[in-house]
Formats: sequence, C-alpha cells, structure tokens
Amino acid sequence: MTTNNPHDPRAAALQAWLEAQPGTFDPPWLLRADASFRRYFRTRRDGAPMVVMDAPPGREDTRPFVRVAGLLESLGLRPPRILAHNAAAGFVLLEDLGDRTFTRALAEGHPEEDLYARATDTLLQLHQAWSERTSDTPGIPPYDRQRLLDEALLWADWYWPEVRGAAMPDNLREGFAAAWSRTLEGLPAMPQVLVLRDYHVDNLMLPPDGAHPCAVLDFQDAVIGSPAYDLVSLLEDARRTASADVVEACLSRYLEAAAWSPEAFRAHYRVLGAQRTTKILGIFVRLARRDGKPRYLEHLPRLRGLLATALHLPELAPMAAWFDIHCPEARVAEPAASGAAAS
Repeated sequence: MTTNNPHDPRAAALQAWLEAQPGTFDPPWLLRADASFRRYFRTRRDGAPMVVMDAPPGREDTRPFVRVAGLLESLGLRPPRILAHNAAAGFVLLEDLGDRTFTRALAEGHPEEDLYARATDTLLQLHQAWSERTSDTPGIPPYDRQRLLDEALLWADWYWPEVRGAAMPDNLREGFAAAWSRTLEGLPAMPQVLVLRDYHVDNLMLPPDGAHPCAVLDFQDAVIGSPAYDLVSLLEDARRTASADVVEACLSRYLEAAAWSPEAFRAHYRVLGAQRTTKILGIFVRLARRDGKPRYLEHLPRLRGLLATALHLPELAPMAAWFDIHCPEARVAEPAASGAAAS
C-alpha cells in the first residue's frame, strides 16, 4: 500500500509534506499499523532509507513521541532519530533502524537468553541514568494509583461483557475497583523512573550500528512510575511466552545490579504484572470489537493464563477474593508458563 491510494484521506497530505522536505523521496509504502491510529511508512530520500510516522491530529499527538525520543537519547539509549516533525499535520520523519526486531531475531534463531539480557541491561541503563538526573520532566504524566486503577477497569468494561454477554453491574464494578484499590495501596514505596509502558520484543530492535544492546520503539505513552513495570512488560509479554529460565535469569540480573530493595521490587513486579494483564484483556477485546482488529483475540488464552497464575500470589489476595465470588473461572484457567509467580 502506498500513499497513492485515493481512498486514503491522509495520503495527499503525507505526500505533500514529504515533497516539502529537502531531497527527493520515493513514494512511501505502508510498513505497519499498530494498536493505535498511528501508521508507519517506509520511503527513501536520495536513496537513504527512512520511516514516516502518520499520526492523525485529533486522534494522536506526535509531540510526546518526539519529546521522549530526545529524552531517551540524552539518557544514553537508542531511539530512532527524529529527522523532521510537523505536529500540526501529524507527521514525523525518522531514521530507519532496519527490520531486526527482537521478534524477528527470535524467529531467525537468535538466542532468547541473549536478547532478553540485552533488553534487561537497557532497562538497567535507563533506570540508573534516570536516578542521576537533576532536571524535571515537563509533560510526562505520573503513573499513579488512579491511572493504574482506571486501566484495570478496562477489564470490567470490555472483557466482562465479552464473556458474560452483558455489562458488568455497577455494584460488581465498584467492588472490582475497591479490590484493585486495596491491592495497589498495599505496594511498598519505591523510587520513580521513566516507564516506557510498551516494552516488549516487538518494540525492541537489534540496532544496525551495534553500539547499543538494543534500540527502542513506541515510547510515546511514557509515564513516571515504578521501575518494575517495564521489566514485567518484557517478561510477561501479552504476545509471547518467555521461558521460565530466561524470566528468572533476567529478574536476577536486574536485581543484582539495581539499587532497589529486591523484596519491594518483586512485590511491584507481581502486582503490576497482574494489573497489566488485566487491562490488556480489556484492551484487546476493545481493539477487536470497537476498532475492527480481531487478530488481538488470539492472545487472550495466554493472558488468561497469566492472570490465573497471578491470582495465586499473596499480593493479589484482595483481587483473588473478588474473583472467587464473581468470576471463579478466571482462577482455574490453565496457568501460563511465565514468571508471574517468580519468587
């Protein structure tokens, strides 16, 4: 698919924007669309490969992506470099980092343990560099309890109707929210770091220059929150089950080098892993039913397994009590082969 499609209302605008940039561009062709309204196109400028982000204004905002990309680069990480940006039009011209996502590298036989170690080391670098910062971070929102709770409620609003055939009654939804509130309130305090939120093998790449362990993609939804969130996003991926040995090796690798309390970190890892699984069950149903993207439903069995495993953890006792009464089948789903119960 190129931008010559007359039925694509963004095509002419994208083509005109590229023509206004320095150099000569090949006609762009669709690289991929993601779970949001963003699309990515590949092109060449004077023979050099490049990527264009198309983020329709009113639905997406390119400014957080550009802001976080600059922040990550200042912290020593490897995002794609921004070559041109028009926030009003919703276009970003990026360097092309190639095709070797971790997902593709795994399919090609690259050792799983090496790739996950690279990703873990990148998080360690990010968290250490973040702890040494002295400047503030305007425009990056906090990942506070209310936001975590609102996300978990996506399960009640989308997944429950999917499996029960009707909206969740208000009293059950209130109880669900109260159980999550108690669970989140039970977490020990931890220092806050930059959280990329979508940190998994689809969004990590082997960089072409080899100067960094990995390059990072899709970080426009970054927030300030717990250091455990991105590691559990990596190791309890909604789309791929990492081996139990790799999960425990990465947890140990991280905790041996990090400055946090191992006990506090593991408590955050367990609870935020369950929160993330819960919200993604809701998000994937929403993507299928509201946005016409049914392919996300194929991941529901893995997510149900992750949630079933998490509900046996002591930190999830308030949630387990709610599920025992109102949705007992969620507790007996086949447990996923993951690190949800890592000790």
